[in-house]
Amino acid sequence: MSEALGKLRRKLEPLLRRVFHFYWWFARGMTLGVRAVVLDDSNRVFLVKHSYVTGWYLPGGGVEVGESFLVALKRELVEEGRIEVAGEPVLHGVFLNSHVSRRDHVAVYIVRKFHQDRMPEPNHEIVACGFFEATALPEGTTPGTLLRIQEVLDGQPVITTWR
Repeated sequence: MSEALGKLRRKLEPLLRRVFHFYWWFARGMTLGVRAVVLDDSNRVFLVKHSYVTGWYLPGGGVEVGESFLVALKRELVEEGRIEVAGEPVLHGVFLNSHVSRRDHVAVYIVRKFHQDRMPEPNHEIVACGFFEATALPEGTTPGTLLRIQEVLDGQPVITTWR
């Protein structure tokens, strides 16, 4: 009996995932996110590794309802890396993250002036974080993260759509 249930489950799971994907895609409004390319004095870039997904990412996250991009950026940097922005971040550009949905837009900021609290663990979502040389990024750095870093270091504009 359990083998039959296992087969049924394997057949239904992809269908259910697709149904839920379409439900959330139609039910929710446009989502907004922020990412920061944080560079220290040596032009090393700050990356984070989350507990719930594989790979290394630029710090950032979602913009809450009623929250500005800058407030969200500053909040996310404190939460994920204990980084406190000292100067004004520079807006590098905004891109459509069509990998998530056709409605997810992400603002990318450059942060060069900051203070970092030396606390050992940023929060429960982050399993590792640190500054890395742009030429020696950790294995597992995501393609989107690599693209954003390259754009900033090359002085290129943000590619407006990421798939």
